[in-house]
Amino acid sequence: MDRLERMIPPPVVLLLIGAAMRWTAPALPAAALPGWARVAWAFAFGGAGAALLAAAVFGFFRARTTVDPIRIDRASTLVVDGVYRVSRNPIYLADALFLVAWAGWLASPLTLAGPAALVAYLTRFQIRPEERFLAAKFGARYEAYRAAVRRWA
Repeated sequence: MDRLERMIPPPVVLLLIGAAMRWTAPALPAAALPGWARVAWAFAFGGAGAALLAAAVFGFFRARTTVDPIRIDRASTLVVDGVYRVSRNPIYLADALFLVAWAGWLASPLTLAGPAALVAYLTRFQIRPEERFLAAKFGARYEAYRAAVRRWA
């Protein structure tokens, strides 16, 4: 495994990209959105992210397995039901939705690069190593799940 893989916890990456979005927001003129539209955008995407995150974490707790993405070696069960029937990575999808909400709140077109950067980073440095580990640990069962469910739904 590459030394850079799984070094930075995804919540830290989320916060760093969110901060970068805030810092770069003034670089371009803000979109001409009324305040109510910015609030509606933020609540819609943020609420969807929160609901997805809650459902995903609940699935891990119900299965009595780790939710810690850095200590994936503690995974004891392959969770394939609930929101995991739709996405193999609903927590990371929720993180991307949080950044989409933040981009809408900031109302700067440049900030829409933030969610894309998060998806690219997580795919390379978090998800691919997790997939290698899960394939080694759960074998054919994980491969069947991987073939049936998309990474980013």
